[in-house]
This record gives sequence, C-alpha cells and structure tokens, in this order.
Amino acid sequence: MTKPTVTLYDTTLRDGTQGEGVTFTKDEKLELAKRLDAFGMHYIEGGWPHPSRPQDIEFFKAARKLKFKQARLTSFGSTHRKGVKPAADEGLRAILGTQTPAVAIFGKSWDLHATKVLRVTLDQNLVMIHDSVRLL
Repeated sequence: MTKPTVTLYDTTLRDGTQGEGVTFTKDEKLELAKRLDAFGMHYIEGGWPHPSRPQDIEFFKAARKLKFKQARLTSFGSTHRKGVKPAADEGLRAILGTQTPAVAIFGKSWDLHATKVLRVTLDQNLVMIHDSVRLL
C-alpha cells in the first residue's frame, strides 16, 4: 500500500494581498516566491495578471528569470466573459502571456451565480468553463 501524496498549493502572493492595507512590491513577491519554493511548495499562485493589475503582470515578467527547485509558478484568473470568445478575452490572454507552467481559473459553480451574476443560462456557463479550459 502506498501513502497518499499531498500537493501543496500556496495563494499568499494573490489571496494574501486581499487584506486591508496589504500590498507586495514586485521585488517582495519575487523574494516570497523564492522562499515558498525553498519551503517546499509544489505550486505558487503568483497573482491575477489582469490588465487592471499591472503590478502582477510585472511580477510574472520578472519571475520568468527565477529558477525554482520544486515549485511551479501559477497564474490565476477567471473564465472568459459572457459574449467574448476565449481567444479574445483580455483576462485569458493575460494568463497565457505569463507563460507559467500552470494556471488556475475559477468559474461559477452555483446556479444563482451563473444566472444572476453572469446572467447566462446554466448551459452557457458550462460552455464558458469548457471553452476557457480548452484555450488554456
């Protein structure tokens, strides 16, 4: 019998900056990424490289020069927007532009969010998720 494997996924560089008054400079994020890799993280979520977040885009450009021992740098974002083809979606294009070895995206999983927030049918929501994953 083999022991189960645990994969470590760290969100500090994105989720950790959502507190009031918490921000990291590009250089602080680079240093934290190196430390998280040394600590043994398997995946390090570097941030949301959306056009409205130029600081994250700059981090990903600089992070291309880092050589991780174990970690895979991961960019984060959402599925494509309603009415926009995945290849034309600025958020998905930004994720691809990071050239990270891994990506993480979120889609709406609750029907209320799909129908009331995104204002799409449940079938349209599934297509948006499918098409976004397919592009990436």
